[in-house]
Amino acid sequence: MTGERWRAVDDYVAERLLGRDEALAAALEANAAAGLPAIDVSPLQGKFLELLVRIAQARRLLEIGTLGGYSTISMARALPADGQLVTLEYEPHHAEVAAANIARAGVADKVRIVVGPAAASLPKLAAEEGEPFDLIFIDADKPNNRTYLDWAVKLSRPGTLIILDNVVRGGEVIEPDSADASIIGTRAAFDFIADHPRLSATALQTVGAKGWDGFAMMVVS
Repeated sequence: MTGERWRAVDDYVAERLLGRDEALAAALEANAAAGLPAIDVSPLQGKFLELLVRIAQARRLLEIGTLGGYSTISMARALPADGQLVTLEYEPHHAEVAAANIARAGVADKVRIVVGPAAASLPKLAAEEGEPFDLIFIDADKPNNRTYLDWAVKLSRPGTLIILDNVVRGGEVIEPDSADASIIGTRAAFDFIADHPRLSATALQTVGAKGWDGFAMMVVS
């Protein structure tokens, strides 16, 4: 009953605090129709990201892992009129679906989708972008987490907030002998964060509609 209870609580809180969001609901429907995996952040997590952007008063955002654009829409909504979100997506089909969702939500003017492997896109982005990012959200392939974090720090300024999703993975993160590439990548990310002199970090476990997982949050000095 635990998983059912977690989901029921998520549903209750979302109903009381969020209500139905037509643009985000339409994005999930479009994602499902297009065959995208149902691994988007939950409604409550999306709102959490939106609030973090507002709290940080962020103007420039970087997202690594677009999928269908659910989290992209959530964060872009919190940007000021001159704000921009750059989001990186490996799969061209995912990027195409995301672009339509983002346009439908009315935030296309604030979002730039970069298609291709993020590990290749990030060095190009570093060369192109003149300003650092204020907030970076990482939710992509877990084996490359350490690479993404390394570039995230390079693309940051003192005070930049970095959020790394899916770091608990049903508790399997504590298994040192795991052969799962996602667990290995997540543990490597924790090692990177712990050893980096510019990162002050914590991690929180979460339960809910997405099961048992969590996120790491760090500020760059």
